[in-house]
Amino acid sequence: MEIEELRAKARRHLGPHFTRKEAWASPFPVFVRGEGSYLYDTEGQRHLDGLAGLFCVNMGHGRADIAKAASEQVGTLAYATNWGSGHLPAIEAASLIAELAPGDLGTTFFVNSGSEAVETAVKFARQYHRSQGAPERTKIISRHMAYHGTTLGALSVTALPKIKDPFGPLLPGVRHVPNTLGLIGDCGPASELDCVKAIEAVILEEGPETIAALFAEPVQNGRGALVPPDGYWPALRALCDKYGILLVSDEVICSFGRLGHWFGHGLTGVVPDLITFAKGSTSGYAPLGGMIAREKLVTELFDSPNGGTFTHGATWGGHPVATAVAVANLTAMRDEKVPEHVLSEGPKLFSALESLKDAHRCVKDVRGTGFFYAIELMADRNSGRELTDAESVRVLREVLPEAFRRTKVILRGDDRGATMLMISPPLVADSDVLSELLHGVDAMLTDVEKAIQP
Repeated sequence: MEIEELRAKARRHLGPHFTRKEAWASPFPVFVRGEGSYLYDTEGQRHLDGLAGLFCVNMGHGRADIAKAASEQVGTLAYATNWGSGHLPAIEAASLIAELAPGDLGTTFFVNSGSEAVETAVKFARQYHRSQGAPERTKIISRHMAYHGTTLGALSVTALPKIKDPFGPLLPGVRHVPNTLGLIGDCGPASELDCVKAIEAVILEEGPETIAALFAEPVQNGRGALVPPDGYWPALRALCDKYGILLVSDEVICSFGRLGHWFGHGLTGVVPDLITFAKGSTSGYAPLGGMIAREKLVTELFDSPNGGTFTHGATWGGHPVATAVAVANLTAMRDEKVPEHVLSEGPKLFSALESLKDAHRCVKDVRGTGFFYAIELMADRNSGRELTDAESVRVLREVLPEAFRRTKVILRGDDRGATMLMISPPLVADSDVLSELLHGVDAMLTDVEKAIQP
């Protein structure tokens, strides 16, 4: 079938996700095969997957061992539930995750996506407090510009007006507090930071007895790979302990090696009460997400006269094929020391990206860690001129998409609070792949400068 015929079928019958009409009308690639850090389209062209799909293909494309695990599971047990029964791959996956997770985070409740994982954490937090005799604890705190998912509960926790406004009114009782933009490294006592004091102010304003949970990402995706300053997460832990609030670490992007650690604890040093995960758990080879809870919390909910069961579930939650894929993926990641590879190569990648700031006047900032970065753009760093709204639109909708096509390096333009270029390669990317990635980024920044005058 000719490529234009395939595109026409897609435009007529396939509903695209977060895609503008004009982008869907463009000559978008149709991918047919993946291998390592690359995707191949119908025309035989090779594209470097610099975003690891959507921050998820951690082990790279075309892994025969992961595909074999899925195939063997389909042939053995294609489906069984975790409702009043168990099956081997879900038990094995949950046990492996418990081994890798910090502290007593030992119970995994499987779902199908990151949004569902956050939805699960919201529901667990509410039901947990109710089971402990505090039904008034229903409110949630999250940070400005944070993305936590698209289901209505997760979207309520999300703090991005542009994707919330079409669906309001959303879940009541959600407050948003300042993020850590502009803060990195040693910024003095974390408890004295305005962004931390603002959280306590909201808690006191709402009433501590009404707050169920505080959601935060170890490195915040929205607003561009915000790495927390020293002491920030211990300060969050202290606030939550002080006021009886559950601390939820949303690690849909950050877990399973993206930051060079299995979980955010490796960066923050803090054991949260709940962890949400998805993407890297299967490297995108099957849909899977989950919430990991401290065993103490699960026991307290189940043993309470007001509890007895977590009243939540999904048909596909802990699906045998998805959890078998997770076991194969995480086992390979552990055996091949992939997080260690990220810890080794991440600083080199960051340094190389930083060097592009000196070479290009359009680079305002480079942020991130591990294999997770954002380049924030402006018109001219030398004069301090920011992009106008019209220039930002042109960069995001015309210049960068054309640069992706020309360089055959797939990245993501981002408009959440600034004009940014997001970078998140597969965790198995070697020095040659990373070099090709950097050359592609360099060319994209050159295209931005040609399009935008100082």
